[in-house]
Amino acid sequence: MQNDVLKKYAQVLVDYSTNVQKGDLVVIRSDSVESQPLLKEIYKRVIERGGNPLVRIALEGAGEIFLKNASDEQLDFVDPITMMEYEKADKFISIGAPLNTKNMKRANLEKLARRGKATKKLSETLLGRSARGEASWVIADYPTHALAQEAKMSLAEYTEFLYNSCYLNLDDPVAKLRELDDKQTKWANYLNNVKKVRIVGEKTDITFGVEGRKWISCSGLNNYPDGEVFTSPVEDDVNGEIYFDFPQNYRGNEARGVHLTIKDGKVIGVKCESGEDFVNSMFDMDEGSRGIGEIAIGTNDEIQEVTGNILFDEKIGGSIHMAVGASYPETGGKNVSGLHWDMIKNMKNGGKIYADDVLIYENGKFLI
Repeated sequence: MQNDVLKKYAQVLVDYSTNVQKGDLVVIRSDSVESQPLLKEIYKRVIERGGNPLVRIALEGAGEIFLKNASDEQLDFVDPITMMEYEKADKFISIGAPLNTKNMKRANLEKLARRGKATKKLSETLLGRSARGEASWVIADYPTHALAQEAKMSLAEYTEFLYNSCYLNLDDPVAKLRELDDKQTKWANYLNNVKKVRIVGEKTDITFGVEGRKWISCSGLNNYPDGEVFTSPVEDDVNGEIYFDFPQNYRGNEARGVHLTIKDGKVIGVKCESGEDFVNSMFDMDEGSRGIGEIAIGTNDEIQEVTGNILFDEKIGGSIHMAVGASYPETGGKNVSGLHWDMIKNMKNGGKIYADDVLIYENGKFLI
């Protein structure tokens, strides 16, 4: 990535997404050294803003080694240093830059689920602090060959795709993000007065109770790229069936043709064309992992195809996604789980959304 774009990228993440202030403790994390060019620009920008940067770069392959060799006691252990960071740091900037997107493909599913259950303490802590306004966080990516290959693109093509998705090809990407937020906020305000949302489409007819829940416009504050309007539905008021026609990726594993049956807020039926064992193992992770944590509408029209990267795919313009597992406290959600699996559905093939029986969305577009 060109230096001027990297500087712009860092400025969005530091100045806009997390709004780093003088004296803030800023944890800058990445899953590989591949992202160093961007990490250095972020590090520099945090210092320029008066913050105190703390860099954490993961050892490539460490997760695979850990899952293969760890005992149950080690799988359940959450180190106090990491927990302290989640409890004390003011800002978190996480950069994904995987060298291999399939390194967990053959991981032991029971161990993977057990580790997810243990580390949910970390996500609960951060999400709770974020909801109370005590901390800010953002997740973004640096283009790698692995991500490009997953998306079936060359590295140059994927880099350009990332630029465009994040509006980094524009002189002022933050202005574009704010424009997006203005539009999405109008939709969120409308939905905040709705009691029931019904989604209809291929093998899909599902209703979500959303009374009293807050709909939120996402415009680059937690995810970058961004573009969605979401809430967490009432925990025991989700009923029906939903079919996800896009490939569903989670922790290096893929499931296709996922068809879920949900009753009173719990997944009671799972059918998949492939990957069914993996889906069920994740859904059985803990007490809350068959609950519904989120329902969202993707709005980023720069993203139009599945890349195998959930950070981008859940924002596809003309799609919806539903997360199985943990909900978001800032929306009023109460479901707790180590799982949060966003599953994406194409809505441009006749999909419809009703709000209190009023048609508000059809074929991938809002009508309000």
